[in-house]
Amino acid sequence: MQTQYLFNRVGCHYISTTNIDESIEWYTKKLGLKFINQFQDRGSFMAVLHYPHKNAIATVLIETKDQQPLEIIRNGILFPIASLACENIEYTHRQLIENEVAVQELITLGNGEAKYFYFRDNMNNLLEASWSIWDQVDEFTPGG
Repeated sequence: MQTQYLFNRVGCHYISTTNIDESIEWYTKKLGLKFINQFQDRGSFMAVLHYPHKNAIATVLIETKDQQPLEIIRNGILFPIASLACENIEYTHRQLIENEVAVQELITLGNGEAKYFYFRDNMNNLLEASWSIWDQVDEFTPGG
């Protein structure tokens, strides 16, 4: 008998924006995501963006009139809403700086088993770039 699972993966993550076109441009130019589609849903625009990996989850931008940067407060300290995995975090850190993205310092955990840094998107949403020795390896999508 085959095992039935309630869920098999994360489908997407949502990020709010007050200007969908500006955010599509920011995510494609600054982070290298691929624009897939834009449509209206429940009174506002949404845009689907993909990473170049075969099994990566989608980023879905949701336009809203309610401007409130997304971030989590963890024990009184700001914490990101999403962690974006990097194969080479030092390269990613340098590239984002060159692309004029405001990034924080690169932090190393333990004996180098994990590294991360925080940055904000064009709408001031707090994100994290991360790498660890435990990250799963994925295939790139041709033309990704």
